Amino acid sequence: MATTRKQRQDQPTDEEREALLAKIKADFDQRLASIASDPHQWVRFLEQVAVFGARYSLGNQMLLLMQAEERGVSPQFFLPFGNRQRRTGWFRHDRQVRKGETGFKVWAAIKRRPTDEQVREWEAAGRKVRRDPDGRPSIQVVGFRLQSTFELSQTDGEPFEVPTVQRLRRQRLSSAGAPQLLDGDDPTDAFDDTVKLIKDAGYGFELAAPGSRYLGSANGVTVGGEVMLVKVRDDVSTAQRLKTTMHELAHIRCEHCTGTRVGEDLHRGRRETEAESVAYIVCKALGLDTAAYSDAYVLGWADGDMDLVKQCAETVLRVAKQILTELTPTATGASADADADDLPEPAPSAEPAPGAAIAAARPNPGSSTASPRAEQHSRTPAAM
Repeated sequence: MATTRKQRQDQPTDEEREALLAKIKADFDQRLASIASDPHQWVRFLEQVAVFGARYSLGNQMLLLMQAEERGVSPQFFLPFGNRQRRTGWFRHDRQVRKGETGFKVWAAIKRRPTDEQVREWEAAGRKVRRDPDGRPSIQVVGFRLQSTFELSQTDGEPFEVPTVQRLRRQRLSSAGAPQLLDGDDPTDAFDDTVKLIKDAGYGFELAAPGSRYLGSANGVTVGGEVMLVKVRDDVSTAQRLKTTMHELAHIRCEHCTGTRVGEDLHRGRRETEAESVAYIVCKALGLDTAAYSDAYVLGWADGDMDLVKQCAETVLRVAKQILTELTPTATGASADADADDLPEPAPSAEPAPGAAIAAARPNPGSSTASPRAEQHSRTPAAM
């Protein structure tokens, strides 16, 4: 009971809450403007995302970076304190947050069954309300709140190795169950799995000679329409082969060739920025260091439009997180560090925009060209 009283005493006042939320929005806007104005800042942003394995959505990624910079720390891994049963958070790993440590704030989704009044408001605003078979509104995200999480350096206890995708994949490959280094210039062993994801999306895949149909002088090409084919050069290194294949998978997952975005007027610069950024994050998280291109046009297509840059960043993080999740082994015994339930992380599509976050956090939150046959192509230039 004493802990509960102390927690209530530590709750911020309305004024402190409003000040914090205003600060979060101002920092988000400043970071977004910096990213949009300087391609090198975009690459730096991608590097920071890769450190966390694209586990966080855009708002939480920037929120954690803001707090880390204020504290002068280089964060590695975050988890909540843990429940009393010691089955979640740091408790699950036999580690404990040190007394007096201040948590990092992240946006967490509030999930419950919406009230009748909320349902009427949502439906009047055109928002779809999920319902159970009996017609009752389903339990779903009704708002967001700031919740504490703690960095590895704030804890003591048993040795802990950050469960990166790279480590989990290497552990899967080792018969002894321990991480194992791979030979060659591609240390990821992810090529076959990446090709499988492409084929699962309904595309064929070929390694082809330069100059062949569709491929031309590019390193890779994704052809939609009636063809549905990905081609990658067969004369490049295994590292380049993986990177280009990942770039083409990113085009597919970003829906640059088929799906809802075909009708959008997507600038080629935006398509290439999204695909190359996803490939960079995923490859780096897998342990393959690739040079992210930083040509002047990378964000030039946005013409200073912060909404467009934000949409691009959200797409990149969503797709990178999706691919890394699918490339992460799940049945690895001792490597079952998948604390997804521990992470107070809202789905990227549901997270509040920084401009709407203040209301949501209050206590009562109410490369594509069309051929004559309408095929869609996304080419990966030889430089990528």
